[in-house]
Amino acid sequence: MIRHDDWLIVGLITSPQGINGKIKVKSLSDFEERFTKPGIRWIQKGNKSPRELELSSGFKKPGKESFVITFKEIKSRNEAEKLRGYKILVKVDQIPKLNKEEFHLTELVNLKVKILENNKLLTIGKVINLENEKNNLLVIKLLKNDKEVLVPFVKEIIPEIDIKKKFLIINPPPGLLEL
Repeated sequence: MIRHDDWLIVGLITSPQGINGKIKVKSLSDFEERFTKPGIRWIQKGNKSPRELELSSGFKKPGKESFVITFKEIKSRNEAEKLRGYKILVKVDQIPKLNKEEFHLTELVNLKVKILENNKLLTIGKVINLENEKNNLLVIKLLKNDKEVLVPFVKEIIPEIDIKKKFLIINPPPGLLEL
């Protein structure tokens, strides 16, 4: 298992594209060059050790947050199909510095989850994972029953995030935490 502190997930391999080994990737990054600039990339399946591949080329699909990329080592649709569900990673020491109010999605993991009730902040759980396949969702483990719930990562539901103090505040619509 890799240490999450050492790596940042920047993309998810969703499917093959065509017959020559091209791959569709959902971007989790604001830095397009991660999918367009040739060079070494790291991929990982589940919690296995990351492996190195060489990105040959890539382009952004018009109007989408996805890219079509080519790895030097992947030559066919069958080889590309085997990479479905893999994550594309970068080493944390290679990530660009962000502005004061910005953060990387993976920094949300392990934050305490608080809710405002009767003008008091109550800790109700902890962010344990991110689900990014279709939408950005936080996986939150509730303290009261150890249940895991998915919370959409949108400003209306998560109005405040304090990375330094290691918590976020949620404003869940009725029933969200009971699902």
